[in-house]
Amino acid sequence: MKKYRKRVADNLLARKLLGMGAVLVQGAKWCGKTTTCEEFAKSALYMADPDTKESNLQMADIDIKALLKGEKPRLIDEWQIAPKFWDAVRYHVDHSDGFGHFILTGSAVPPDTKEIAHSGTGRIARVTMRPMSLWESGESNGSVSLGGLLTGKEFTSVESPDHRLEDVAFMVCRGGWPQAVQQTGEIALDRANDYYEAVVESDVSRVDGVSRTPSRVHRLMRSYARLQGTQSNLSVIKKDMQTNDRSTLNEDTVASYLEALKKIFVVEDMEAWCPNLRSKAQIRTTDTRYFTDPSIAVAALGIGPGSLMSDLNTFGYLFECLAIRDLRVYASAHAGTVSHYRDADGLECDAVVHLRDGTSGLIEVKLGGDRLVEEGAATLNKLANKLDVTKTSKPMFKMVLTAIGKFAYRRREDDVIVCPLGCLKP
Repeated sequence: MKKYRKRVADNLLARKLLGMGAVLVQGAKWCGKTTTCEEFAKSALYMADPDTKESNLQMADIDIKALLKGEKPRLIDEWQIAPKFWDAVRYHVDHSDGFGHFILTGSAVPPDTKEIAHSGTGRIARVTMRPMSLWESGESNGSVSLGGLLTGKEFTSVESPDHRLEDVAFMVCRGGWPQAVQQTGEIALDRANDYYEAVVESDVSRVDGVSRTPSRVHRLMRSYARLQGTQSNLSVIKKDMQTNDRSTLNEDTVASYLEALKKIFVVEDMEAWCPNLRSKAQIRTTDTRYFTDPSIAVAALGIGPGSLMSDLNTFGYLFECLAIRDLRVYASAHAGTVSHYRDADGLECDAVVHLRDGTSGLIEVKLGGDRLVEEGAATLNKLANKLDVTKTSKPMFKMVLTAIGKFAYRRREDDVIVCPLGCLKP
């Protein structure tokens, strides 16, 4: 039997099941949702199983309560195939004692929400799973805890894993797909390409029944990949797409395609952080563009580890996507979120991790090297000095998060922590 690899979502799911009637675990397909939920479920219904799909859909129309029968927690995998499950589960929870009755998984938002009458608020909790972080895949030694930094735990210098830049390039291209992290070489890299092809050829149309041209989906995703880590608006994306698309293309079409990609958790843009400042600088509020996993961008661009090693600029943007993915996973363990900062003065900060109580940490993402670390530290110090700490909590830490480095350490001159991604954990 294949050994289960622990996920950050495990603790989140366990906690939600103790206090809610049902839990929805959502995220990109192939990220490990079903495998994780099977660790908690005592019975299961697999709606995507081709052998039983049609009969289950018929039963969902005739007597959906019959499909809910089974030992609890009961897993309903890919529930969105029959959207009626949502209200049926909600009703069952309302009329049952105790908690942890159902676990729902979904790799897409249901195409027809007309069949859903209730939001599920107070009955159905949500947990978002993402592809594996480096800590979950065993490629981070976990010597630096994000939660520890946010709570003021004393930081001491620690050794980093012996990652070379070539190793990190491979991790970026392979991604965090559970099946891929168990493989090596080209076989591991194939997983992201297979995922990308499935999205382009079918998934992006299947999500809402709207036929979308694969070639145009490809151009959109390639443009999106080129714009990773930027705040590009729809007009910029459209212009980039039209370089190779002579047909009529408007912003509404681009928005429709992007919305479909969001519904299947392919893209996950990052909101802006809006703190109180001592200066009157205007804060930019446009979302930053990111794929859920950097390997999707790599597949869209048609490149590999060797290409990244010969183009460090592109490597830097895609490593940033890797770092943001991991930071989102780690922050979720503390009910935290990750945002970006940009103001009219041109000051930008790649990531701000913040908790519900206002606690925050400032992070700049760099490949590594003395020059880039200095640049990142300068940005962090400048932003920290802009904050009005009488109205906004002082950040608990400032960090330059790097691709490589022999140690994680704190700079004496400005208290900035320099930490390789391979040291970080929740």
